[in-house]
Amino acid sequence: MDGKETILRRLVIKAFHIDEVSVGEENSAGTTGVMTVNKDVLASLYKDYPEIESVDLQVIAPGDHDRYTNTIMDIIPISTKVLGNIGEGITHTLTGVYVMLTGVDTVGKQTHEFGSSEGNLKEQLYLNRAGTPGDDDYIISFDVTLKAGMGQERHGVDAAHNACDRFVQIFRNQLKKFKGDLATERHEFYDKIKHGKKRVAIIKQVAGQGAMYDMQLFAKEPSGMEGGRSIIDLGNMPVIVTPNEYRDGIIRSKQ
Repeated sequence: MDGKETILRRLVIKAFHIDEVSVGEENSAGTTGVMTVNKDVLASLYKDYPEIESVDLQVIAPGDHDRYTNTIMDIIPISTKVLGNIGEGITHTLTGVYVMLTGVDTVGKQTHEFGSSEGNLKEQLYLNRAGTPGDDDYIISFDVTLKAGMGQERHGVDAAHNACDRFVQIFRNQLKKFKGDLATERHEFYDKIKHGKKRVAIIKQVAGQGAMYDMQLFAKEPSGMEGGRSIIDLGNMPVIVTPNEYRDGIIRSKQ
């Protein structure tokens, strides 16, 4: 059996590049490379979350980072499952744009636990890193104002993440319908057993201490919230994920 391989799972990620993002009359993304966002939908996104006072939506163009930002809670790619579960099948994703979730409460208390990151965006956001926008990427700022004190309560922080996830889902639902042959990039990844080789496990320590120090796993969508479980609710016990599950966004940071 030495030298032989057994393929366990195959993941195909098809990327569709966005060249322009602007405020428009609807929330729409297409294979033409143009994306528009509309603020009228915001109230409906957080109506079920009494912890939220309001949400502001801004489009930040590449290089336009000399501006104030509230504490950055997460940087979220727009990706969706088209076939199969996270870690296998087909995933569609948008490149050239990220969603940035930020938070503060009505009395000006930043949404943080051990340290806040409010200030000038160009000083608070490192570009061109794994999981952060690049120099040429657009950022959709989803800025949540929570009711007083909710930025330090777990259910308040979860409300902000869930409302933002609802916003991202609008575009995920459109992305599901994109024709795969129009993708600007296509990548295939395999989970394999290499017989006769050493078995390797990578241990990743994740946050699981409280409101802003949490981690979401096993959601329905890549980097999503719906259907996921908090590592705190899992008792901070070890869990096993495959390389392709990790690659496909089965973990969402909430720190």
